[in-house]
Amino acid sequence: MLLIIAAGAAASFAYIKGYDKAADPADTEIVAFTVTPGMSTTSIASSLEAEGLIDSSFVFKQKSKMDGYDGRYQAGTFHLSPSMTLEEIMDRLMDARKETARFTIPEGYTIRQTAAALAGQGLVDEQEFLSILNEERFDYRFLSEAGEGPDRLEGFLFPDTYEVFVDASAREILVKMLDRFDEIFLPEYYDRAEEMDLSIRELITIASLVEEETRAPEERKRVAGVVYNRLAIGMKLGFDSTIQYLLGEPKERVLYADLEIDSPYNTYMYAGLPPGPISSPGKECILAALYPEETDYLYFVLKEYGSVEHHFAVTAEEFYRYKDAYIKTLP
Repeated sequence: MLLIIAAGAAASFAYIKGYDKAADPADTEIVAFTVTPGMSTTSIASSLEAEGLIDSSFVFKQKSKMDGYDGRYQAGTFHLSPSMTLEEIMDRLMDARKETARFTIPEGYTIRQTAAALAGQGLVDEQEFLSILNEERFDYRFLSEAGEGPDRLEGFLFPDTYEVFVDASAREILVKMLDRFDEIFLPEYYDRAEEMDLSIRELITIASLVEEETRAPEERKRVAGVVYNRLAIGMKLGFDSTIQYLLGEPKERVLYADLEIDSPYNTYMYAGLPPGPISSPGKECILAALYPEETDYLYFVLKEYGSVEHHFAVTAEEFYRYKDAYIKTLP
C-alpha cells in the first residue's frame, strides 16, 4: 500500500512540476493584474483563477513551491493574458521591473520633440536618446535607405500610445517605437511605394508634409495630391512647415526673412522634396501619401485665421484671391 501511495505522489509531483498550459491559448486579451504588497501565493493564485488567467489555483500554488517561487512574487501591476502559459505568468510576476509607465507621442512630433517629451516624463535622458538615434543602426526594412546624419530616423518613430517598464532603457523605448512602425507599415505599402517609384524615405517625407500641412482629416489625400502635382511639374512646394522644421523651434508665423535661409529644407528656395521627413506622420497620412486624391489642384490656403480647413485652387489667380481673403482675417 505504501508503495502505491508513494508512486501516486511521485506521479502527481511530476505532473504539477511539468504543467505549463495556458488557460485559453486563443484568448489574447491583456488583463491588468495587481499584486498588493504582502499578498500571499494562495491569494495570488485565487485571484488569477478568478480572472480566468489560470485554470487551477491549486496547481499554481503547488508549482510555485516546487519551482521556488512561493513567497517571492513581486508587488505591482502586471499585464497578463489567458494565452500565456503558467510558467510565463509565474516569470512575469517575478519580474522586478514591475512598474509601468504610459506615454503618448502625438502625430506630427519630430524626434527632438519626442525626446523632450520622454525626458519630461523622466523616462529617458534626452541627450542619450538623441545620441542613440544618431549613432546606432537598426535592422528594419524601412530603414534600408535611411542614410546618415542626425535626422535619419525622423518620421519613423511611430506616433502612438505606449506602455513601458519604468526602468526601460532609452534604446528599448526607441526600439518599441520602431517596432510599431514596422507593424503599421504593411507589406503592400512597400509594393505600392515601388509602384510609385518612391523610396520609403521619400514616401514618409510626403506623408509628413501632409501631416504638417493640414489638420483636417478629409483633406489629407487632397493635400497629398497637391504635393505630387507640384513635384510632377518641377514646381517648388513652398511649404511653411519645412521652414518651421529647419528653424528647430516652431514659430507662430513664418517671416519673410525666414524664407531667405539657405537650406535644403527651404522648399521656397529649392524644388523637389526636402531631404527627409519633417515629423512623424500617423497612419492616415501615410495612406494619403500612398493613395493621393487625383485632382488638378496646385495650391491651397487656409480659409481663415484659426481654421483647419483650406481652399484649394488650380490657378495662381484663384490662389491669390483666396490668400487675400485669408490675410484679411489675421489678427
